[in-house]
Amino acid sequence: MEELDLGVPRPILESLPDDDAARDDMKRAVGGLEAQLNRAIDDADDESEAAERVVDALERLEDQLERYDEFVPELRAWGQSPIYAIAWRNLQADLIMQIQEYEWLQDYVTRERNARLVENGIRLRDV
Repeated sequence: MEELDLGVPRPILESLPDDDAARDDMKRAVGGLEAQLNRAIDDADDESEAAERVVDALERLEDQLERYDEFVPELRAWGQSPIYAIAWRNLQADLIMQIQEYEWLQDYVTRERNARLVENGIRLRDV
């Protein structure tokens, strides 16, 4: 199985104020996620098991994206700059896209997500 190679897109880094520690934090966070996913993939017995772990990570990223997205209007309402919340939200969205670009994972991830929907009692007729 191919290892994942994730990164922080330059436009996101450039959107942050100069000399900012958030850039380093983002790079460390992405490096940690990449290492965690690659370790989980290496430890998996097959592609299906690897996909389970990747879907767990994708769901966490989606939750974080929503959380940061909720901060934006709240920060604006308080007269604060939402630049950090926007940058972190955009990073979560970009990481989701980066992970989904790995062709060897696509079918397995789709299958795992569908299995979770069924397991949770949601059927296509309910959608």
